[in-house]
Amino acid sequence: MILPKHLVSFLLVRVGIVVALSALWQSMAWLIASPDFPSLYSVIKSVQFHFNEGDMVNNILITLRRVLLSFIIAMLLGGIIGIMMGVNSLFNKLTDSLLIIMLNIPALVTILLCYIWFGLVEAAAIAAVAINKIPTVVVMIREGTRTVDKDLLAVAKIYKLSATKTFFSVFLPQLYPFIIAAARSGLSLIWKIVLVVELLGRSDGVGFALNTLFQFFDIAGILAYTFAFVMIILLIEILFFKPFDKLVARGACGD
Repeated sequence: MILPKHLVSFLLVRVGIVVALSALWQSMAWLIASPDFPSLYSVIKSVQFHFNEGDMVNNILITLRRVLLSFIIAMLLGGIIGIMMGVNSLFNKLTDSLLIIMLNIPALVTILLCYIWFGLVEAAAIAAVAINKIPTVVVMIREGTRTVDKDLLAVAKIYKLSATKTFFSVFLPQLYPFIIAAARSGLSLIWKIVLVVELLGRSDGVGFALNTLFQFFDIAGILAYTFAFVMIILLIEILFFKPFDKLVARGACGD
């Protein structure tokens, strides 16, 4: 199978960037020659060690489960509230001040309060993460709802489409770019908050592992976990977000 020239060029550029950054990292490690700045080789060896003999796989799976649950809850609740605020001006006025407050409450405060009120349990951890992300999803979806083409909704009404058909075939597709933006920013924020949640109050997961490695000043181990988890997030981007992006773009071109 022969790849298109543009795809080959794209892959070569990406590979070139990775190789250049790897060479720079390794060179700086040799020049600095300090245990506080481990070489790329040391980090890769640490990944191999924790993957084969440690709890890396188990910790990553646990963290991914928390990320997924929090992500689904935040996107669903944030999407529903955002649409309601976007289509109902009265509801928007009543809840706008609360939304601003929620946007500006530090994530650490929410995490601590959830642990104090509900205890050091899994539900408290998931709730803390979801509560921190819901307001940003609400803002994005609300702004997207405000840009929905009213003429298309009027056409749907003329053709007597049902409310369900109008919502899923006319209204919701116009929100896809905003949903993707909220999902991308949500994923990047959620997994960072999950690590803090695990560090403060869980006995497993990547955050707990990083805390343990920190106590032993194992910088290579910390970078190894970071490297492994970032690679998984990149795979999620490639396998899910990129194809959905192309699907939306193809639909927009078709319209």
